[in-house]
Amino acid sequence: MWSGDAASRSLGMELVRVGPGTATVAMVVRADMINGWDICHGGFVTSLADSAFALACNSYGEVTVAASLDITFLEPARLDDALLADASERARRGRSGVYDVTVTRVSAGTPVVIAELRGRSRSLRRPI
Repeated sequence: MWSGDAASRSLGMELVRVGPGTATVAMVVRADMINGWDICHGGFVTSLADSAFALACNSYGEVTVAASLDITFLEPARLDDALLADASERARRGRSGVYDVTVTRVSAGTPVVIAELRGRSRSLRRPI
C-alpha cells in the first residue's frame, strides 16, 4: 500500500514502522504547509494522522478504507517541526475497526502531543 501512496510521499512523509494494527509515520513541516497564521495548516496534520491510520488498518492484508474520522488539535505545528503519527488499533470486529492516532512534535526538546485522531475503518474483504 505504501509504495503506491503518492499523496503521502508528495507531502514528504516517511514510514517509520508498521505492524499488526499499528503504524508510525513521520513528516517535517515545510514552508508550503504554512497557513496565514504562520502555523501548519490543520489539513496537513490530518493527512499525516490519516496516513498512519490507513497503514494500521490495512496491516492485516485486506483492503480497508476509512469510514469516518475526527481530529482534535491541541497545539500548533510550525515550520521545520518534525512530527510523528503513531496509530494503534482500539477494536476490530467483523468488517469494522476503531483506531487512535497520536501526533507528536518531536523536534524541539520534550515531545509534545499536538493532535489526537479517532478513525473508524471498514474492510472491503478483498486481499491487498
